[in-house]
Amino acid sequence: MAIIRSFEELELKAHARHTETKGGFSIQGQDGEKFVQINTFGSDDRMMPGKVSQTLRLSKEAIEQLAELARKHL
Repeated sequence: MAIIRSFEELELKAHARHTETKGGFSIQGQDGEKFVQINTFGSDDRMMPGKVSQTLRLSKEAIEQLAELARKHL
């Protein structure tokens, strides 16, 4: 699991095609701080479909930065 407090723009050389899967979120606390936790789940073609694949916890600052990036770029 990773806690993300900020984002930086990356310059990716390859653009891989992604498969679709389900995602979920919850609000979690740790050391008196609240985080938005995002989980992704194995897609239907994985060995264990539906199993948690990635987990990210975003701090309040990271959520605010992500919202601003979405407003600016989408």
